[in-house]
Amino acid sequence: MGHLDNEIASLKNNLIEMFLLVQKQLRKSIRSMNALDKHLAREVLVNERRVNAEELKIDKDCENFVAIFNPVAIDLRFVFAAFKINSHLESIGDSAKGIAKFVLEMDKTYDEQLVNDLQLMRMYELANSMIEDNVRALSTDDSSQARLVFNKDVEIDNLNKQATAIVAAYIAKGNTEIVPLLNIISVIRRLERVGDLSSNIAEEIIFYIEAKVLKHEKEKS
Repeated sequence: MGHLDNEIASLKNNLIEMFLLVQKQLRKSIRSMNALDKHLAREVLVNERRVNAEELKIDKDCENFVAIFNPVAIDLRFVFAAFKINSHLESIGDSAKGIAKFVLEMDKTYDEQLVNDLQLMRMYELANSMIEDNVRALSTDDSSQARLVFNKDVEIDNLNKQATAIVAAYIAKGNTEIVPLLNIISVIRRLERVGDLSSNIAEEIIFYIEAKVLKHEKEKS
């Protein structure tokens, strides 16, 4: 393996570490909400500094890679994709941070039936599995693995669309604690955002591997 290949492998490994870091942040934020664990929520906020630091480091590594190697073809596509993937991962970290902030405002856990009706944990499981799909796709250069993300994003979008009506029905039954209910809708919106960001990452992986820009295909459809 040549020096350029070693640098690509190193950059790819750093991206995968970033994936795992934001995945852990998201998992902790949801756990803190379910258990009303404010210590865990604060841990997410503290670790956000590490997410931001890793984003800056990877961006710098990408810049250095271009400056030193002047890459072409698939190597150039990889570094372009890496820039964007890194930014999307940092935004996933922001979503986890946002959920943790809501936990710090909570006085009690959410009604179990409401959480079940909203299928909040299903949304989290989908979001988490989308991150895992993208990790496998990037690790193995397997664009078919990245494509698994898109159907899951559709399911997350559908659950998000149902949320407002479900909460409205819950309020109609006499539940008038408006701020916590607005917060749980915001949690759902952040999980939906994670789904969108994961789809964007999948598109970048496919672009890197296949030289195919899916965004333009969507605009035409």
